Amino acid sequence: MKMNIAQKIISEHIVSGDLTPGSPIALRIDQTLTQDATGTMAYLQFEALGIPRVKTELSVSYVDHNMLQSGFENADDHRFLQSIAAKYGIFFSRPGNGICHQVHLERFGAPGKTLLGSDSHTPTGGGIGMIAMGAGGLDVALAMGGQAFNLRMPKVVGIKLTGKLPPFVSGKDVILEVLRRLTVKGGVGKIMEYHGDGVDSLDVPDRATITNMGAELGATTSVFPSDEKTLHYLKAQGRKEVWKELVADPGCTYDEELEINLDELEPMIAQPHMPDNVVKVSEIAGLKVQQVAFGSCTNSSYRDLNVMAHMLKGKHIHTGLSAGLSPGSKQVMDEILHNGAMIPIVEAGVRILESSCGACIGMGFSPPTEGVTIRTFNRNFLGRTGTKSGLAYLASPETAVACAITGEITDPRDLGIEPVEVKLPDKFRVDDSMIIPPSDEPDRVEIIRGPNIKSLPMNKELPNTLKGEVLLKTEDNITTDHIMPAGAKILPKRSNIPAIAEHVFEVLDPTFPKRAKEAGSGFVVGGHNYGQGSSREHAALAPMYLGLKAVLVKSFARIHLANLINFGIIPMTFANEADYDKIDQGDLLEISVGDLSSGKLTVKDVTKGIDVPAEHPLNEREIAS
Repeated sequence: MKMNIAQKIISEHIVSGDLTPGSPIALRIDQTLTQDATGTMAYLQFEALGIPRVKTELSVSYVDHNMLQSGFENADDHRFLQSIAAKYGIFFSRPGNGICHQVHLERFGAPGKTLLGSDSHTPTGGGIGMIAMGAGGLDVALAMGGQAFNLRMPKVVGIKLTGKLPPFVSGKDVILEVLRRLTVKGGVGKIMEYHGDGVDSLDVPDRATITNMGAELGATTSVFPSDEKTLHYLKAQGRKEVWKELVADPGCTYDEELEINLDELEPMIAQPHMPDNVVKVSEIAGLKVQQVAFGSCTNSSYRDLNVMAHMLKGKHIHTGLSAGLSPGSKQVMDEILHNGAMIPIVEAGVRILESSCGACIGMGFSPPTEGVTIRTFNRNFLGRTGTKSGLAYLASPETAVACAITGEITDPRDLGIEPVEVKLPDKFRVDDSMIIPPSDEPDRVEIIRGPNIKSLPMNKELPNTLKGEVLLKTEDNITTDHIMPAGAKILPKRSNIPAIAEHVFEVLDPTFPKRAKEAGSGFVVGGHNYGQGSSREHAALAPMYLGLKAVLVKSFARIHLANLINFGIIPMTFANEADYDKIDQGDLLEISVGDLSSGKLTVKDVTKGIDVPAEHPLNEREIAS
């Protein structure tokens, strides 16, 4: 059988099931990663397993999200994470070492390996030929305990790249074009595999940008070949020994195909408030800009920052805006400090922020009221910047620099700047002193728990009949940011479910927590792609704590669906999508769930006196658990 790359890696790791798209499979996981916004819950869950050491080849705990230490909560949680890592056999990447996906690509990722991370942008590892997937913290905890990861075999979409990117067009524009064509739900249940002669022209940083933001398609993951470009990157990292060639067999097939001619691509930009609301930069040029944010796990690599420095040399940011840079890693910072690229960035007036996820999740550097902010990030959901009225646009570093210089949305090709082709160094500056290996004497390690860390709440066994009201009715593409917001006010409460539950659905309806607690039990009704975005399982845990029993929607995003199942909230879809219009917020519903074996359910709308047929995606293993 001639195989594509995804099939090759999956077939080498499959524990049960087969490669038939849509069928249940279980995969052996080689590596895991966590970050601090989701890690505390994952490690509380791992502790509950009672296993003395992780059973993966490698597990890494990163601190990169909640870096703002305006109170004791984040600092306490970082100490907890460090002590947990020391005791249980996990490497610990200290605050300041960098963003998990950038650092993992640099120091740990390996072609052909499987990686499971408690962050939805874990597919960044696909840039070097990994099957890297985001998941909820419980699934990551189970993987660290040696259990296989369960999912349905995705379809594999072959995205053929031809030609070569023109000047001032980069990997960010490639993935924005894919999003423009396929939308934020176009990748659900699919792996995006890039191939074709155009791949040869892309270095690892551009490939990683594309696989990183493939999460916005709803894709299970994205993957590039492991080739000579991958070898050069890993050699420069001093890790040549982990490289292996990994390419699709000639004549292999894909379940779906898409072709992009890189020669014809031009600068693209995603408008508020969805990553697929994409147009050409030239179509909206002239819109005034109040803020520009560089960095994030999507565009903060050596390549990105050197392009930024070249374009800013001898120039200043516009007086009408503020610009800030969050470098991807300590290594990237070291490189641009030593090669001088930091000089034009600072001289231009760009604020240097921490090497963290900060601004991307509203943890600092929020835009002004109704401010237009151009971001080299991956998400522009409503309220995600920390300013609910902020208008976030997603663009490449090239476009972001052009906007910072002119004070308005500008096509970088119109600046008259000579293009630059950044060559990756033959040897990166490697310093792993900020990565702490686990203790050789785990029995002597004491777990440090601050007062913000509370016990994991447990769901009660569901009764045979669920009764309650529709607490909220939502539209399509509701994100986990809508359900469980990020930001400097809320994320520090991530280890305290009762506290963070007070903010559930705050972006949509601030009254939701109070109403849910008063009702004691209830449901949410929604549209397509419910729960897209971040992997944060708090978007299931906190609603469960408030009494949510089931969610009835047109379709689910993959990770949130798994998180709902993990925490005992029954996921249901309308058998007939038109029935969505029949149920309203406030309606009393009654659902018999005593026998789930058929996959079919009847939702009785007691208020309206009607029956609505529904379905659930639970398999036998999930029903039994």
